[in-house]
Amino acid sequence: MNTVEESIDVAVPVTTAYNQWTQFESFPHFMKGVESVTQVTDKESRWVTKIGGVERTFDTTITEQHPDERVAWKSTDGKSHAGVVTFHRLSDNETRVTVQLDWDPETFAEKVGAVVGADDHRVKGDLKRFKEFIESRGAETGSWRGNVDAAPTAATGDGGLKAAPTADPSLDDPESGGPRAAGI
Repeated sequence: MNTVEESIDVAVPVTTAYNQWTQFESFPHFMKGVESVTQVTDKESRWVTKIGGVERTFDTTITEQHPDERVAWKSTDGKSHAGVVTFHRLSDNETRVTVQLDWDPETFAEKVGAVVGADDHRVKGDLKRFKEFIESRGAETGSWRGNVDAAPTAATGDGGLKAAPTADPSLDDPESGGPRAAGI
């Protein structure tokens, strides 16, 4: 399993950054290699990617979503991957966006790319393009503010899934209702 984690600070309010991220069909505007994303339901989408000349189609489902805080997903077919993006209010007009992706490289080229850090570079570039996209617009193209709770914990006998840790109320930002970035 390969893991990539990258962050970027964007000069928009946390709600604007979060709202834009929920507009999956806009991802081809700032994610290199993403040909299209089709929103099938509130929680499900179909992706078409073309990276290194290899085109793939796969479906994803939202596994957890909380407005202005986080969106987590996993693939439901095709390439095995999962991820989470979190949003941290730095000030009224600045937000830290952090992306973590976990995936299994399949081909030889993907395995080599993972070893030499091509995945990290791709995610970092996508975040820079997201920053340019949202800051140049100044507003989101739409939003979906639905709440999706994480699956029950393993203690409930659900096959080993673990829920995200409970938020620490001492880190809540009373002005926005969202989390603060660490150390702020």
